[in-house]
Amino acid sequence: MPAKTMDELVSLCKRRGFIFQGSEIYGGMQGAYDYGPLGIELKNNLKNAWWRAMVYDRDDVEGLDAAIIQNKHVYKYSGHEDTFTDPMVDCHECKSRMRADHMKDIKKCDNCGSDNVTEPRDFNLMFKTNVGPMVNEESYTYLRPETAQGIFTNFKNVVDSTSRALPFGIAQIGKSFRNEITPRNFIFRVREFEQMELEFFCKPGEDEQWHDTWVKLRKQWWLDQGLAEENIEFEYVTGDDLAHYSKATVDILYKFPHGFEELEGVANRTDYDLGSHTKAQEEFGLSAKVKKNEHSTTKLAVRDLEENKQIVPFCIEPSAGLDRGVLAVMTEAYTEEELENGSTRTVLKLKPHLAPIKVAVLPLKKNKPEIVEAAKAIKNRLQKLGLGRILYENTGNVGKGYRRHDEVGTPICITVDFDTIEQEGAPVTIRHRDTMQQEVVNTADLPSFILNYFVNQD
Repeated sequence: MPAKTMDELVSLCKRRGFIFQGSEIYGGMQGAYDYGPLGIELKNNLKNAWWRAMVYDRDDVEGLDAAIIQNKHVYKYSGHEDTFTDPMVDCHECKSRMRADHMKDIKKCDNCGSDNVTEPRDFNLMFKTNVGPMVNEESYTYLRPETAQGIFTNFKNVVDSTSRALPFGIAQIGKSFRNEITPRNFIFRVREFEQMELEFFCKPGEDEQWHDTWVKLRKQWWLDQGLAEENIEFEYVTGDDLAHYSKATVDILYKFPHGFEELEGVANRTDYDLGSHTKAQEEFGLSAKVKKNEHSTTKLAVRDLEENKQIVPFCIEPSAGLDRGVLAVMTEAYTEEELENGSTRTVLKLKPHLAPIKVAVLPLKKNKPEIVEAAKAIKNRLQKLGLGRILYENTGNVGKGYRRHDEVGTPICITVDFDTIEQEGAPVTIRHRDTMQQEVVNTADLPSFILNYFVNQD
């Protein structure tokens, strides 16, 4: 059963080194979190799974890593300068600040019920910064609020260097920054986060089919990461809730401890983005309403071979928050089990490919040199398989080691004991996380056993 409360996850994350409060020794900073030794492994594993699915497993997607700081004209023509704001209301009584579009009644505070509240005011969500030694009105730009714009501004570079033809995509994972007024729910809504975004370009007229395809593909990917189907819902965004660039958007919602909320959005952005950033906009008969671009130096178009003319492609964007993904897979994996002896254990039933520690090697006796030497040799041999982190842990208490590794999601523990150093074949004991069952495997057979386990489990 998934975690019922956020407090369960927050406690586990700090206790076991997944996630810490940012700047904690100075009282912390709201909306900022640091990933610890296990957290960064889980985060990287989820990131790598996304990259494999988007780039390596497909023949129609290229990768990119664009700069975080970009020319300020990027955000002028993307629409962010004009539209990237939240309407906020302040309560003079309890000093709370609320998003007006989330309030039950904008004339009454949701927290204390007072009617002594301000009128809604727009707050810009972008972090403004200065570039260069001089600080003036001409030197400013922004920390990017999304990774997508770097893809659009590099569209021509990717096409020219790869000879891609429609349909094709450009994938990117990277940091984004939003000056959230009310960050909340642990790492769900924060000011600094990572996004996993694909911009998939197609011919106008084929966009609706591709949009539907990507909604289905992205749901299946989350199921492959271990999320249960009953904890996933679709929300079809309509009317005023649609972003200014969107023809259609489907949000993939997950049942977090605080309720169903957006995990990933799949938007049909039409030709808005490339059309906004291209020069000679009037040549392309754009369907989207865009601001006249007086600064772009490049036509962001491709040749339609069937119609023998240059067109600005439509774009389908599956965009997921990596931090929200980490929170979702941890929520789903968190399990408390009552054992036959009446005790309970906490186990993080992560998919093996996501587990921060793939295998833990535990010597039965930490003061027995032969056992310790054999355990270290096994650890080093398995590490070379390239599966991820293999941990040698010499605590001398195997039972407690099993419980600790259950709690952090380690799929397999290997115990090295007297049989290993005394018997032919140097047998070791394999202990499985989910079933707690054990089996004996000869040391020489360990690499193939471990490789087969991870291939078959995922």
